[in-house]
Amino acid sequence: MEKTNKIKKFTVLGILFLLPITVYLFFASGVNNFGKLPILTEAVSDLENFTSLDSSSVQLENHITVLGFFGNDVESKKANAFNLAHKIYKKYYQFKDFQFVIVIDENQREEAIQLKEKLKEIEDPKNWKFVYANEADVKEVFYSLKSNYTLDDNMSSPYVFIIDHDNNLRGRDEDEDTDILYGFDARNYSEINNKMDDDIKVIIAEYRLALKKYNSNREI
Repeated sequence: MEKTNKIKKFTVLGILFLLPITVYLFFASGVNNFGKLPILTEAVSDLENFTSLDSSSVQLENHITVLGFFGNDVESKKANAFNLAHKIYKKYYQFKDFQFVIVIDENQREEAIQLKEKLKEIEDPKNWKFVYANEADVKEVFYSLKSNYTLDDNMSSPYVFIIDHDNNLRGRDEDEDTDILYGFDARNYSEINNKMDDDIKVIIAEYRLALKKYNSNREI
């Protein structure tokens, strides 16, 4: 009996030791498990004519960006922001060059500042960037995504988009529900928690692998 108990004890300890390693390896090798996240649109317009809340420079190039459009409707998009903060930002904000960029109307600056304060209750919002520009520039960026979505009368959209380091829109070209999935409905907690989380995980794993290969080549 004592021998059986010892075997059970070591079995449990072995599982507890190996499980975190297995999970880490699964995550780190995400590209091999899932393949690369498809490019749906190349050369998404950058943010040269946009101004951030603190007047710092914000750009899409050389970042992994979650891009959203709250327009003149920040107050009604709070629930969307909290969904994203809980399920996406909180997990990945410490990854190098990862950012959230939210396009707002200039008259929504105070509302955006207040929202950023509320986001502190979830995680440090240092990589939440709120930017604004004139209507023509906002439309240029939005429609350069070439998605099947439109901006509403408040120049806003419930959908958020994944933009890679090279200003390409990433998404799903064979989604089981919509065929092509250009963006993620931030109102839909399940979609953010499942589809978007999976896709962010894939693109980060992709960039980790690319960085590892780059560093290996430099050492040769």
